[in-house]
Amino acid sequence: MDLVRASPDGVLDLNEVAKRLGVRKRRVYDITNVLDGIHLIQKISKNVIQWIGSDLLGKIPEERILREELSDLSAMEGALDELLKKCAEQLYELTDDKENANLAYVTYQDIRSIQAFQEQIVIAIKAPEETRLEIPIPKEDCIEVHVKSTKGPIDVYLCEVEQEKPGDKLCEDVDSVTLEAEPSVPPAKGRSLGKEKQQTT
Repeated sequence: MDLVRASPDGVLDLNEVAKRLGVRKRRVYDITNVLDGIHLIQKISKNVIQWIGSDLLGKIPEERILREELSDLSAMEGALDELLKKCAEQLYELTDDKENANLAYVTYQDIRSIQAFQEQIVIAIKAPEETRLEIPIPKEDCIEVHVKSTKGPIDVYLCEVEQEKPGDKLCEDVDSVTLEAEPSVPPAKGRSLGKEKQQTT
């Protein structure tokens, strides 16, 4: 068993084992026949065996570990696929219902209630369908955001998630974001839209 523990992947040459233990090969074969009978080893060739047990060695063969990981990942993938399917169905039902369309919005209080946003800068964008949002790789001193629409105006708001102070606006038009749209699109509320592509900082 010490030789099995020390061998790569639990593979042993029985001729080598007999030499190292100083016993006859017949005696080694008697032992391996018993271990094979109770499925703790498997014969790879006439004189080579591999340990396939687990707890007795204190380790599990790598192949078995990978099979178990693959099985777990497959189960997780199936669960995620099912969740995505249910979310898509619920989203379709929500947006397909005309009565629900008027309620498809979030408030500033909704945003503030999300714990993950408490220490973040939150930018809310209200834009028509097929609006493109691109965020290039951030630079050391700034982050750029590009928003482009060809079907209507874009409203962008900076929602500061912090302690309220008397007289402060809860959610105001953002001043540091430049938008882009086609010339025929009317200006977004509180913002002027450029006719050419502009860099957004």
